[in-house]
Amino acid sequence: MEKVLFVPAGQPWLKLQHPITPASYRVEMLRLAILPNIHFELSDVEVERSGPSYTIDTMVELRNRLGAQADLFFILGCDALAQFAEWKEPSKLIQLCRLAVVPRANLAFAALEDLERHIPEITDRVSYVATPIIDISSSQIRERVARGLSIRYLVPDKVEEYIAQRQLYRS
Repeated sequence: MEKVLFVPAGQPWLKLQHPITPASYRVEMLRLAILPNIHFELSDVEVERSGPSYTIDTMVELRNRLGAQADLFFILGCDALAQFAEWKEPSKLIQLCRLAVVPRANLAFAALEDLERHIPEITDRVSYVATPIIDISSSQIRERVARGLSIRYLVPDKVEEYIAQRQLYRS
């Protein structure tokens, strides 16, 4: 893999009825988190687009920007793969990119059998990536900050400083 492109969500379609951290804050925290790695890059493709964010729209835009020759992988957790058939245009999405599925805490890799019934062509478009499982989520980090607990070692130091300076996620 040449580089990993990080794309903060604009307005996630699954969270349309929930308040989310302003995009400018999320973009800056992500920029701070990936800054030390020259193989990581930030894309604002979703935050610059109005309306709900759908992965298919993002991949169409990235494919247009990067060209047909680019080998695109969309990295997602096995929990998200289990819901993949419910996403907007999943069959078209796997034509634009391959899926790189990583494990999540307390979840085994999702079986493809159920997905194959809905999206038969998915089998050859999924790769499972063995990675260490880190038992933390963004909602747990926000909850810890709200309760005044440390998030040290859970986020990069610069992100921790950014959250503290702006008093994000405080109750």
